[in-house]
Amino acid sequence: MKKPMRKVDQAKIRQRKHIAFRMNLLFFSIFILFSLLIFRLGYLQIVKGEEYTRLLEKTEEIAVNTSVPRGRIYDRTGKVLVDNKPMNAITYTKTSSTTSQEMLKIAEALSELIEQDTKRVTIGDKRDFWILLNPEEAEAKVSPEELKGINKDGTLSKHEVQREITRLTRERITDEELNSFTDHELEVLAIYREMMSGYAYSPQIIKSGNVTEEEFAAVSERLSELEGVNTTTDWDRVKFSDSTILGTMTSSIEGLPRTHLDYYLARDYSRNDRVGRSYFEQYYEELLKGQKTIVKNVKDRTGRVIETKTVREGEPGKDLVLSMDSELQESLEELVSEKLLEMKKNPKAGLLDRAFLVMMDPNNGELLALVGKRLVKDEDTGKWEVRDYAYGTFTSAYEVGSTVKLATVLGGYSEGVLSVGEVKIDEPIHIAGTNVKRTLFNPYGRVPVNDIQAIGRSSNVYMFRIAMSLGDAVYRPYMPLRIDIGGFDRLRNVYASFGLGVKTEIDLPGEYSGQTGTDTISGKLLDFAIGQFDTYTPLQLVQFVSTVANGGYRVAPKVLKEIREPSKDGETLGVLLQETEVKVLNRINNTEQEIEQVKKGMQYTYYGPNGTAPYLFRDAPYTAAGKTGTAQSSYFGDDRSKYGMPSVNLTHVGFAPAENPEVAFSIVVPYASTDRSDYPSRAWNELARSSLDVYFELKEEREKANRIETTDQKIDRQFETKIDEEKKMLPYR
Repeated sequence: MKKPMRKVDQAKIRQRKHIAFRMNLLFFSIFILFSLLIFRLGYLQIVKGEEYTRLLEKTEEIAVNTSVPRGRIYDRTGKVLVDNKPMNAITYTKTSSTTSQEMLKIAEALSELIEQDTKRVTIGDKRDFWILLNPEEAEAKVSPEELKGINKDGTLSKHEVQREITRLTRERITDEELNSFTDHELEVLAIYREMMSGYAYSPQIIKSGNVTEEEFAAVSERLSELEGVNTTTDWDRVKFSDSTILGTMTSSIEGLPRTHLDYYLARDYSRNDRVGRSYFEQYYEELLKGQKTIVKNVKDRTGRVIETKTVREGEPGKDLVLSMDSELQESLEELVSEKLLEMKKNPKAGLLDRAFLVMMDPNNGELLALVGKRLVKDEDTGKWEVRDYAYGTFTSAYEVGSTVKLATVLGGYSEGVLSVGEVKIDEPIHIAGTNVKRTLFNPYGRVPVNDIQAIGRSSNVYMFRIAMSLGDAVYRPYMPLRIDIGGFDRLRNVYASFGLGVKTEIDLPGEYSGQTGTDTISGKLLDFAIGQFDTYTPLQLVQFVSTVANGGYRVAPKVLKEIREPSKDGETLGVLLQETEVKVLNRINNTEQEIEQVKKGMQYTYYGPNGTAPYLFRDAPYTAAGKTGTAQSSYFGDDRSKYGMPSVNLTHVGFAPAENPEVAFSIVVPYASTDRSDYPSRAWNELARSSLDVYFELKEEREKANRIETTDQKIDRQFETKIDEEKKMLPYR
């Protein structure tokens, strides 16, 4: 018989069971915790590993502002237009742990070795420097009572409290205290402010360009004593052309332009980086800028940098080859300047202040020359000076007159209101409520003209009749002319297909598309058809005539021809990386027969018995086709006191050779005369001839030089071959 269990034994059993349960629960909890820890570690390593690695690299790898050369800019023949001039520079690189006192000590040491200009020192710089040099006096500027009041304001954060104290301190520094700096202290301040403006771990230029050899040597000898200071080579941008389309750059002092600050900062630029500020330098900034050196800073536990490793060396910017021919450009600039000054002597040329000439390859859109000149009176001498205004070829627009008649005729064909060879009667047009509208060569009679003659003789009435048909109008002499205002859209769409009134898509910033007329009365539609309503840029005109020249394809004009690896010597072009593609924007809605008919009209201009520019190319060794134009306009130039005064614009477009065009041109002379019945169109027709002469003469000279060079090379090869053969015949020794 079993003995009954004692109460003590029962208690022990219960205790053992309770302990076992607790141990099991503990082990289970530990198992769960370890499982969670392993899961978390796996998640961090596998799922988030790459992200945290990138974050780690981001904190360690820093792009520093090493002075890499910017890409050179060449013309199409390999002539350098923009280069880099090396110059001595002194830089300073601070770390995240560098104190103001440490930088001040370095600045004082540098001031003994270099001379620093103090012109850039501001009042704010002086206030901050005074506080740095006089900490006790600066602290006394704000009373304890004021400090208590500021600290009691519960709405302010610690940073805002300190900012308020600093503001009060700076405001209470007297003029006497600010003017107490010695010349030496100001020089130290000028150096110190440059050191402060840089980013941590990124070299900041302290002095560049005017560093003497003595200064450079003195600093170089003491680099071991000047922590963070270095002597290096900086680069200055040098231009060998006055053309404004090359653009400008910001200086190291100016840094990033304020208008585009966020744009550049979002692309990893530093505030003191030099960038293209306008036109070509700005548009191709990404290619020209080069690549900064990337370094990895290795730090100890205190955050002090103990080693800097280069991850990627800096690279110079890409060299860019322009489509432009600098020799052609310079010759045409000289022609335009001479004509402009010559015309300005005319008493009726009081408003004349600018002129433009653009040359382009109509087949691929390569701009060969962009010439714009503007007259500015010298205040000291009272004489007119010619300034470059190349950017005006695509940033300013004017009424261009009869040159648009090419598009009007082609629009008549494509819209089904005109047939090839159609004859219309040229006669004065009388519309009730408006002045009589007529053609210059036929003020009173009735003259039948076909489409070729309408272009070559410049018949306004022929174009008026096309416009009437586009506006579904029925003309009755001396009666009101009712039109469908949709005619404006039809004609404007036709013009746009040639590039008139729309952006040409040139690879430069700031292009202007022109001004669109808003009136919809019938007379304005007729004016529209002869180029006296909307305004167009000289660049739009050359794209327009190129579309006719190449058989109907509107090609985007381009300034960049090639992208190349940096040249090693600045003379021999680097390896070709990319050639800019031809960008065809659209094809006009015309047949080959219709385009050829218009080309015949353009040839009639020069070779027809009644052309508007007869004999202009009769003795030329090449053939040409073109169209002249005049437009009644109002002055809106530089002199605002003369705004709205009546004037005449002169234009001329064309291409050559007529049978196989390789160059197209446009000429625009706004405000040529204040007399709308008397204007010097002959002078600018002569410019058309002179400019094409220059083009073909230059081409012939180069072809001749190439032939001579090829012949010389052939003779050299023959001579070398002969020598080799004679060597073979010599007895072996």
